[in-house]
Amino acid sequence: MRFSTFLIALFVFGNICLQAQETILPKGLTEAEKLLLKDYVFPVYEGRSSIYTAPEAPVRVMAEWEEVQAIVVTWTGYPLVLAEIVRHAKKECRVIILTNDTETTRNYLLARDIDDVNVTFLNAPYNTVWVRDYGANAVYLNEVDSLILVDWIYNRPRPNDDLSPGHVAELLGLPLYITGQAPSDLVNTGGNFMSDGLGKGFASYLVMDENKSGNSFGVSAKTEDDIDSIMQAFMGLHTYVKMPNLPFDGIHHIDMHMKLLDEETLLMGEYPDGISDGPQIEANLQYVLSQFKSTFGTDFKVIRIPMPPDGNNRYPSGGGRYRTYTNSLIVNKTVLVPVYEEKYDTTALRIYKEAMPGYTIEGIDCNDIIRASGAIHCITKEIGVADPLLINHQPLKDQTEDESGLTFHARIRHRSGISTAILHFTSDTTQGFSSVEMTLTDPENHIYEVELASIAGKRSTTPFFYYIEATANNGKTITRPMPGPQGPWKFEASLQTSTAYTFVSDVKMEPVFPNPASAITLYSCIFR
Repeated sequence: MRFSTFLIALFVFGNICLQAQETILPKGLTEAEKLLLKDYVFPVYEGRSSIYTAPEAPVRVMAEWEEVQAIVVTWTGYPLVLAEIVRHAKKECRVIILTNDTETTRNYLLARDIDDVNVTFLNAPYNTVWVRDYGANAVYLNEVDSLILVDWIYNRPRPNDDLSPGHVAELLGLPLYITGQAPSDLVNTGGNFMSDGLGKGFASYLVMDENKSGNSFGVSAKTEDDIDSIMQAFMGLHTYVKMPNLPFDGIHHIDMHMKLLDEETLLMGEYPDGISDGPQIEANLQYVLSQFKSTFGTDFKVIRIPMPPDGNNRYPSGGGRYRTYTNSLIVNKTVLVPVYEEKYDTTALRIYKEAMPGYTIEGIDCNDIIRASGAIHCITKEIGVADPLLINHQPLKDQTEDESGLTFHARIRHRSGISTAILHFTSDTTQGFSSVEMTLTDPENHIYEVELASIAGKRSTTPFFYYIEATANNGKTITRPMPGPQGPWKFEASLQTSTAYTFVSDVKMEPVFPNPASAITLYSCIFR
């Protein structure tokens, strides 16, 4: 987004804009676009909301599993897939549809029994459907305070797409911070980014390739440290994990083969041994596991999910489509998953249901769009709520030692302060949940804690289910996991009894980690 006017960009690249209206542009660069890059001048959004310097306050980019107020889709190219996304997502949040013909779009939805309740039609220019890549990122000032949007330079010569975050920001009345001026002129793409919501981000080497000396986009040359500094200033990242590109994924977007399900769980695509991108995915995973820890200071949990062959039993290394189940969308309590063939889909949907109990798992046929190397995640962009109630907690693991009780820690924040924090627990979900209030034991770090001690009785290994509910001073309430009693955390505990627990007031604090702390500090979850 070097200085120019939008009219100049349209004049120089009118042909590609016309092409976008007449044909479906892929996620990757067309041959014509590759030729255009040499002289391309990125457009500059000049709306009242645009800011080209980093926020002065500390920032935190949200995680996808946090509360969402809206998702954005662009109505072009794949209406059948888009309609099904709207059908399910509007039950959870507002859906903003970028369109150049509101009535035609509305009528298409109505013809498929999808009304426009909770749907906003935004008439604004665009080039392609790939809003994940060019849409702005939801970021919070001071962790839970003001919501802002952060927009990178889109790595495609598609000026209408590149400017579309400005129209969304204007609609929502949000400031738009843009990495568009040197030395912070960063080229990046949303499909190649994911965050744990607590300062750790993930990407492929693509972000370094596209910003290095001699890059195709004409932005100032940047080292990896330069990129990290920009992402820290605009997105709040203290750790930016980057992995080698995959040989058969032509766009090098990590959402095609991996996904963060929570702060410590990686969903990883898996090919048969030695097939296609399988070896490099595994090498990247082992690199992450060996070099990085979750925000809780523990090893990441890994859940594997198949990368299925196409209808001709071909994988990408053999010319097959890049079918993926990780290219899904979490939108509050619903997960939208791409599906292709029932014989493979049943396994993938089961894995999601087991990994995310209580969530509504909806499969959407993506056989058409996957030909363009994209699926559901690629054509959606989430926008977080304006007043997030943040609950960070590391679920307790199975415990078989001779322990007499359980201690639970959670970090809970809201801009208005916290009124109550409650632990709901049971050993039998059919009998309902008992509840006990958690105590603020560390105001500086917003740590709430409660200890449950077992009542003397017969020892047994007990299934333990629980969730945390918090209410802010302004009355807002949320649970974590978000489905609450329908999807509680579960672990096995060897306790003195399988049915009764009591509150213990003399809690014991464990040491803070990391120590010294470099960013957000959390306490470990411990057993007594």
